[in-house]
Amino acid sequence: MPKKVYLAVDLGAESGRVIAGIWNGKTIRLEEVHRFPNGPIMLGESIRWDVLRLWGEIQNGLCLAGKKYGRSIVSVGVDTWGVDFVLLNRQGEILGQPYHYRDHRTSGMMKRAFRKVGRPEIFAQSGVQFMELNSLYQLLAWQKHSPEILAATDALLFIPDFFHWCLCGVKRAEFTVASTSQFVHPIKRDWSLPLLKQLGLPTHFLPKIVPPGTELGTIRKSLSERIGLAGVKVVAPPSHDTASAVAGVPTTNTGRANWAFISSGTWSLMGVEVKVTALSPRALELNMAYEGGLDGTHGLLKNIMGLWFVQQCKRSFDTAGRKYTYAQLASMAAKSKSLRSLININDPSFLNPLDMPRAIQKFCRETKQPTPTTDGELVRCAYESLALKYREVLGSLEKLTHENIQAIHIVGGGSQNQLLNQLAADACQLPVITGPVEATAMGNLLTQIRASGEMASLAEMREVIRKSSNVQHYEPRPNGVWAEATERFAGLL
Repeated sequence: MPKKVYLAVDLGAESGRVIAGIWNGKTIRLEEVHRFPNGPIMLGESIRWDVLRLWGEIQNGLCLAGKKYGRSIVSVGVDTWGVDFVLLNRQGEILGQPYHYRDHRTSGMMKRAFRKVGRPEIFAQSGVQFMELNSLYQLLAWQKHSPEILAATDALLFIPDFFHWCLCGVKRAEFTVASTSQFVHPIKRDWSLPLLKQLGLPTHFLPKIVPPGTELGTIRKSLSERIGLAGVKVVAPPSHDTASAVAGVPTTNTGRANWAFISSGTWSLMGVEVKVTALSPRALELNMAYEGGLDGTHGLLKNIMGLWFVQQCKRSFDTAGRKYTYAQLASMAAKSKSLRSLININDPSFLNPLDMPRAIQKFCRETKQPTPTTDGELVRCAYESLALKYREVLGSLEKLTHENIQAIHIVGGGSQNQLLNQLAADACQLPVITGPVEATAMGNLLTQIRASGEMASLAEMREVIRKSSNVQHYEPRPNGVWAEATERFAGLL
């Protein structure tokens, strides 16, 4: 068959890409068309996203794709991180600069919510892990500081939904990214309007929720003339990058919860794929999330601050004139003493510190542990603490699913970190299978291909992924020191 091309716009916290998927009917080959930086923008005392610059970069990438692939391009879809959103008025003007999830304005908003609605009720209507960066608490912050802007809002669009609107003019909320908000009911798959009303929040600006794989329309005529992509469809993939990454896991056990996934990047999203959403008191107690997936699935998962620690350490090292690559940092960590110092990975002090190395050292001093002093020791501390967090979450997943998890699939950019992969295998005492690195783009692209009628199921998508990518295996090394470290780590939580 003639080759067809599908385009994925994949935005992460550090960078964005426009990736082409070349489809021959049996396998898919990925080509990176355009890569560009991303990151927070300081505006006064606040942290924002520069969505207009990102939109400019997306257009640049689409233009390059049009020149390279021409009429072979079938569709385009966008995936990004969750929780953050853009507010539009009736004329399509952006109201306020979109906030970054690490902005401090949400501090105290969770307690503010609990004064009106208890944790069990919020969980029963959302099924989402409690974090102050969630959209629910961002909305409460908007209501507190700028209620007039909410009153003037015509549409709340999560980041990928905003870019889909930029592409085709349709305002919709794709289910997987909407599910990260903490105001979507995971079973009803619709907005939890009673919860929002109990909190006194307006709901008039919430668009219709659509499932992943929905065709939203065709690229705006004015845009297609500018970038040369006439008639290209806009398809909503699993727009939350975690959901696309999980769809991109090359497992043969679709439909069973006996394997775990870790989507490894700035955040580590660790969980299992489930069909049944059990909003149990135990799930609430363990502060787990049911985030939307493809084909009626949910990711029962925990959001873990992941390689953010190493990214921020590198930033501090760079500022001090010690410029390393990530590979060099991993090598330095591998040569440092093991399990010397540990940190509570999800401690709020690590959400957005001015200096990550100092924050790590402060935590170790306050918990009466040896203080990491070298750059290698700091990175080793972060890697081993992250591996032990994986072990803790693994136990929670097995308790909730009553399954013995037999393997862990690590996908995404972090799957290239051989040291962390081996530490994860050792800490969890399970085989670790890594790859594909581009699982998010794979899930995005194959959902678009399926929407065009060339596949029928998630299992078929994963068969294509297995044929189209390489994986690596890490076997756990028996080592009794991890049991002792697990006890020490539990004492820090």
